[in-house]
Amino acid sequence: MSSVTTTRAEFLTLTRLAAPLAATQLLQMGMGIVDTVMAGRLSASDLAGVALGGSVMWPVMMLMMGTLQAVTPTVSQLHGAGRAGEAGEVVRQALYLALVAAAIIILAVSNAEHWYALAGTDPEAVAVSVPYLQAHAWGIPAGTLYFVLRYLAEGMGHTRPALIIVICALIAKVPLNFIFMHGLFGMPALGGVGCGVATAILLWLQLALMVLIITRRRFAVAGLLERFSRPDPAMLMRLLRIGIPIGATSFFEVTMFSITTLFMGTLGAQTVAAHVIAMNLGGVAFMVPMAYGMAGTIRVGYNVGARDLAGARRTAMIEMVCALALAGTTAVLIMTFREFFASLYTNDPEVLGLAVSLMLFVALFQFFDGMQAVTIGVLRGYKDTRMPMFMTFFGYWGVGLPLGASLGFGWFAEPMGVYGFWIGLTTGLIVVAAMTTIRLLRVSRSEDTVLRFASR
Repeated sequence: MSSVTTTRAEFLTLTRLAAPLAATQLLQMGMGIVDTVMAGRLSASDLAGVALGGSVMWPVMMLMMGTLQAVTPTVSQLHGAGRAGEAGEVVRQALYLALVAAAIIILAVSNAEHWYALAGTDPEAVAVSVPYLQAHAWGIPAGTLYFVLRYLAEGMGHTRPALIIVICALIAKVPLNFIFMHGLFGMPALGGVGCGVATAILLWLQLALMVLIITRRRFAVAGLLERFSRPDPAMLMRLLRIGIPIGATSFFEVTMFSITTLFMGTLGAQTVAAHVIAMNLGGVAFMVPMAYGMAGTIRVGYNVGARDLAGARRTAMIEMVCALALAGTTAVLIMTFREFFASLYTNDPEVLGLAVSLMLFVALFQFFDGMQAVTIGVLRGYKDTRMPMFMTFFGYWGVGLPLGASLGFGWFAEPMGVYGFWIGLTTGLIVVAAMTTIRLLRVSRSEDTVLRFASR
């Protein structure tokens, strides 16, 4: 088979994996957008409150979810090595980690009010955000368990189950929001807080559906239900060595954006609302390269498990080309339709005008956000998770956050406000994308390094 044919075949395989993942991520993001749009139609305070709730919930969730994501490369390498029967034990141990993760998340979000006080956040938004988080917290145990089972399916190359589930959840999201936000069928009218109640219910629905899917015959090879397992310290530590850096990497990125949102809370609800609109659009665009990065984790992990290291490197190169092509496409779309996109969220002229101007930044950082998503995803397939963690810490917390704060608040010159914060966000992404690209090029060329990581 010629190299062109092989490359084309690998690209199609990646796309078949990535397409359901992209759709899943977009629809999952769609639930957040539904909350944003519906809360925004109530008031700027409801919109800001729901957004600020997300700025606390999602960094902690990403830290824990990333840690559990060690399941994906571990299962994919076992699958590639013809040892899929060992995946069940990996997942049984990961389910214990999921319960611990749920407890940590609940504890963290229960103290959100203190964090808002330290940040000097708008009290009107806090009045919505705190009960929103309390409601959301009831669904967190279901969420962590669901993701472990999802990562099993994806590690085995089955990316459609999560798509089916999120479609069901999204169909139910709008009516549930209406019921709890507006007090239908005898329920109290909770406003933006109702979004948290609806989300908690849907997390349990998603878990129930994933259990139904994962017990089907196609997953029997993993041996998940063959026996009960007690916690295995050795296996738990192996998962944590891979997973904690994945979680920290996601945490550093999300917190750069979330802390920036908290800082902007001092600029008023309208500024926060415009920022959230621009971030939502950027998040939608990010889901596609993120999906290719997740597909890269699966394919590189499979190839490494099969000891096809040339195939793993070929996947890495295809992934980087895809990232650039996707970035160019989304940047053009954002620049062309930015006013239309912003109008979907709000009718407030001040919020609309500021959101449109911020979308210029969103278009610019597509190239860097997409590249870092893909390169980090591929590195995870190699089980190279520690160095990307340090790189993201430096880029996001060492460069992006302090630069944005200094420009936004005017520590050394005239305050640039919201634009200064966005310059910091974009610069942080540029730094991380450059470092992770160099890292991937080096790791993929070194057989000794790849095999050393695979033995973890």
